[in-house]
Amino acid sequence: MSQTAMSETYDFLFKFLVIGNAGTGKSCLLHQFIEKKFKDDSNHTIGVEFGSKIINVGGKYVKLQIWDTAGQERFRSVTRSYYRGAAGALLVYDITSRETYNALTNWLTDARMLASQNIVIILCGNKKDLDADREVTFLEASRFAQENELMFLETSALTGENVEEAFVQCARKILNKIESGKLSFIFF
Repeated sequence: MSQTAMSETYDFLFKFLVIGNAGTGKSCLLHQFIEKKFKDDSNHTIGVEFGSKIINVGGKYVKLQIWDTAGQERFRSVTRSYYRGAAGALLVYDITSRETYNALTNWLTDARMLASQNIVIILCGNKKDLDADREVTFLEASRFAQENELMFLETSALTGENVEEAFVQCARKILNKIESGKLSFIFF
């Protein structure tokens, strides 16, 4: 089998979203996950950007199609159309910005209404490398995640800390739900 054919072999295909306010590092998280390096010339996303990667989750190959949505309010109507069929989402806020944390409820409501009640969401407190400038405590965000039945990690797109883990944990939970019959595999 050719290298290209091998790299396109997978057992499952999951559509993922990366959502949250502008400036939280969503595009940088996606770039770090796919390219394994920090994107230091990042501008605000216009509309939606796309990336994909195949990961091994418990012996199963899962292709993640990841849609990185613009966080600015003016793009909200455009980005909402990308929610349909999403199996998982990274809900991202900036630990140094109370404003991005305060907006999480709106993003979470959109995801659950527009994608699916069963969407698997992991809350990502990004920019962990800027801990000295923190405005949102780990405990506070952890409590929010627990109250809303979300997984939670603090990440750093700059250093790569917990970036891969965020995508893998989310994919693992989706697979577990499918295998336990709690989620039908209807994703494309």
